[in-house]
Amino acid sequence: MSYFKTAVLLAGLTGLFMGVGYLIRGATGAMIALLVAAGTNLFAYWNSDRMVLSMYGAHEVDRRTAPELVDLVGQLAGRAGLPMPRVFLMDEAQPNAFATGRNPQNAAVAVTTGLVQSLTREELAGVIAHELAHIKHHDTLLMTVTATVAGAISMLAQFGMFFGGRRDSNNGLGAIGSIAMMILAPLGAMLVQMAISRTREYAADDLGGRIVGQPMWLASALAKIANAAHQVPNMEAERNPATAHMFIINPLSGHGVDNLFTTHPSTENRIAALRQLAAELGGSGAERRVEVQPDASARGPVQGPWGRSPPSRGPWA
Repeated sequence: MSYFKTAVLLAGLTGLFMGVGYLIRGATGAMIALLVAAGTNLFAYWNSDRMVLSMYGAHEVDRRTAPELVDLVGQLAGRAGLPMPRVFLMDEAQPNAFATGRNPQNAAVAVTTGLVQSLTREELAGVIAHELAHIKHHDTLLMTVTATVAGAISMLAQFGMFFGGRRDSNNGLGAIGSIAMMILAPLGAMLVQMAISRTREYAADDLGGRIVGQPMWLASALAKIANAAHQVPNMEAERNPATAHMFIINPLSGHGVDNLFTTHPSTENRIAALRQLAAELGGSGAERRVEVQPDASARGPVQGPWGRSPPSRGPWA
């Protein structure tokens, strides 16, 4: 089903691509856009994961360089019935994470240094389980392809704005229609991202909570990450907003037009859904109340690589 969604998405974004090309240079522009779209789609399928990881300066770690992190990913991947993904670390103060790869056999989990430093081991397990859920659902192909093609559409639209559209009076749209298309094309891509992200995040939260066995660990992590996201800027994400939907929490600051297109459901709603799941699964996690605080500074200073609580073996051991 995920591959069908990916095919539909690529067809829709290719149509946007051709529409922009037509308004820039008519039928010739549409044909050129079709060829560019075909190349972009092919590149996105095989290389978009490498491109995104490189964009964020992610470097691969192993049991020699990050034993606790890699072992935690391995334990949770085993619980999820997944092959061991590659593990990457991003030198980024904002706590966040994403998964990428075209299938579970070619998947990667990337976390920021800020995430490892600010969360407890239990909370980090919840985040990793969420990302593994994306891999198990085959969301990562859809996410990385969307990021690549949406970015290409935005660039093509900017190209059209620079060179101007067709001014042929026989074309009813003319220059006004061209400008409108240059604006609507990237917005259309963003709306696709938003629709995909909202549905997949709830599903990944649910499966992630089941994988780790304690949904409230993930809920607590979401609250911390959301609190920090608006306080600690992720400059690379600000420069590449087409990748925002890949992260567990929207990494954008929320300034300017960022507020117009929220790629994720509200953190409060996600926590409420996880609290309900915890109640269904039973256990002490259902009694823990997690709130999203307006000020991330209320969390206090970071103490150690697993936050302020000592590591615990958890249900996966």
